[in-house]
Amino acid sequence: MKEIKNIAVLGAGAMGAFYASKFYNPSVFSTVLVARDQRYDLLKADGLVVNGQHYSIPVVHPDEGAQPADLVIVALKNHHLPDAVHDLKNLVGGQTILISVMNGLDSEEYLGSVYGMDKVLYAIAVGIDALRQGNSITYTNPGKIYFGESDNSVPTKRVRQVQEAFERAGIVSETPTDMIRMLWWKFMINVGINQASAVMRVPYGVFQSSADAQTLMETLMREVLILARHVGVNLGEGDLNDWFAVLKTLSPKGKTSMLQDIEAGRKTEVETFAGKVVDLGKLYGILTPANQVVLSIIHVLEQFRT
Repeated sequence: MKEIKNIAVLGAGAMGAFYASKFYNPSVFSTVLVARDQRYDLLKADGLVVNGQHYSIPVVHPDEGAQPADLVIVALKNHHLPDAVHDLKNLVGGQTILISVMNGLDSEEYLGSVYGMDKVLYAIAVGIDALRQGNSITYTNPGKIYFGESDNSVPTKRVRQVQEAFERAGIVSETPTDMIRMLWWKFMINVGINQASAVMRVPYGVFQSSADAQTLMETLMREVLILARHVGVNLGEGDLNDWFAVLKTLSPKGKTSMLQDIEAGRKTEVETFAGKVVDLGKLYGILTPANQVVLSIIHVLEQFRT
């Protein structure tokens, strides 16, 4: 089995910076960031700072000639993917494996539509409480990445390759049997905690202690539970409880990515969360009033930034 050596990371926000820093070990891996325009210049000049440690990770421009990567990690916001997906064209070869740690249900299929699903593995990152300010990223809990084929009853060769690479990088990972169920579980979590935190502008600690905050979060999540059952995905009460167990482990001062976007005046991923829930509700004739309200609120927060 070929050992994974060459790593490329597209997206150097909180998630991308975390994974790039874990793989940045020149004696074990050859790791690069992929960027263009101003982001390329900033990363070349300033590098990344992760938990106080500076990383001068090489930066590759998409138009430069580059050898294909063994593993590509895509860590973008969903609204950036259509413009950036072709930035990987020189890095995807015959044996390249693509993993998306993006939010939502659709990024894997989008990557597969461009490069082939035979190159794509499903993945979610859970429990990481990373905060980003400029090129500096801090976290107290690295969380865990769940990844694999849609069905991992018998792990494939490429799954085993990535398992071994994560182990060498010190990244905690797990390969569940049903990865589609896990994708929906993470979607449910994001629909709840990301959006509730954004409209209330509060960190994880409020959700750990406030029944009212938990009620809003859970109401949003339960609309996903109903949709999941309708499309044949086995999510239930136990999955809500599993999330509350993870929530307790997060830094009380930590903030969701959507709250960080609202505070920084950036575009959020609300279309990926509430927008998707509302669209699926219309498709299947299921009412999703909580997500419809939150969708409107976050659109207003985006349009009238303070």
